[in-house]
Amino acid sequence: MDENSGADRLTARPALVSAAAVARAAGVSPATVSYVLNGKGGVSVETRRHIIGVANDLGFRPRKSSRSTDPLRTRVVGLILPNIINPMFPRWAQAIITAAAESGYDVFVATTQDDPQKLGQVTATLANRNVDGVIMAAVLREDAAALRTLRAARIPYVCLSRRADFLDGDFVGIDDDAAGSMLMEHMLSHGFTEIATVIGPRFSTASLAREQSFVRTAAAAGITISGEKKISTRVNNEGGRLAAERLFSSGQAPRAVVCGSDELAIGVMEYALSRNLRIPEDVAVAGFDGLPHSRSGLINLTSIVQPQQQMAREAFTMLLNRIESPTKTYSSLICPHRLYVGTTCGCNPPLP
Repeated sequence: MDENSGADRLTARPALVSAAAVARAAGVSPATVSYVLNGKGGVSVETRRHIIGVANDLGFRPRKSSRSTDPLRTRVVGLILPNIINPMFPRWAQAIITAAAESGYDVFVATTQDDPQKLGQVTATLANRNVDGVIMAAVLREDAAALRTLRAARIPYVCLSRRADFLDGDFVGIDDDAAGSMLMEHMLSHGFTEIATVIGPRFSTASLAREQSFVRTAAAAGITISGEKKISTRVNNEGGRLAAERLFSSGQAPRAVVCGSDELAIGVMEYALSRNLRIPEDVAVAGFDGLPHSRSGLINLTSIVQPQQQMAREAFTMLLNRIESPTKTYSSLICPHRLYVGTTCGCNPPLP
């Protein structure tokens, strides 16, 4: 053990590494290193990533004491997701990773399983790693502690899809209220009166806004969605199946189920089919996300389509702007949504 400790001391990297040393190790000119480490253009993505990798290996880091003014960065951003089971989240991750690579950044991806304690641990880890910024798709509506951890470390962040109620910050998402109304109005146009809703956790501002919009729009049409017909669960396929089990085991099963995500809707349909219920003849279902596989001919789920790639890229662009040009004001970008009409709601199949 002592030998290992001694070896560690002998191989420890020097505390200070010059840009010239990085240039020699990377096999490029000092000017090229200066361009990359100062965030300037004119250097290919491959060369930029190579130089950043060499600089990181040598221990070349910005000094935390001057982080707000030092142009040198770690060139790493964090991405916090609820999980990677719901296909929506890996699609966001891939788009962000691609956008980051184009700007010479790497992405540290972490998941929270919608656990507040885990969210706190993840944000603390990212702060300790001195990442340049964070994109959060797992922020909790009433919990600003994780965001305050990042703000105290002077690490900028952008909230994707979910907002934080009690702390201002940059945001990219859709108008969940308007989208929820659009989806419910379409279901009501079929004449359904026995309607249930299934959403994700209510501590997500996106899930809560969708549920409130569903219920309010139905009420405006004279239809009450009672408490036992409003289910909140985890945003994945299993959550949808568990919600459907509750709904279809009750005395009066719903004629239609409006869901806050595609995966929830697919889980509802899987359970309904296991009970020999036909979609949409016995129960109509609608989702929310508009994932490609949900809109395929195999499923053809009626759903709200979010511009997933656009949202992810806009979130990274907003974060990059915040990293490069810090300001005391925050921006909010609402991306367009649309209704995809499939067959699960009772509509006829679309023409080829």
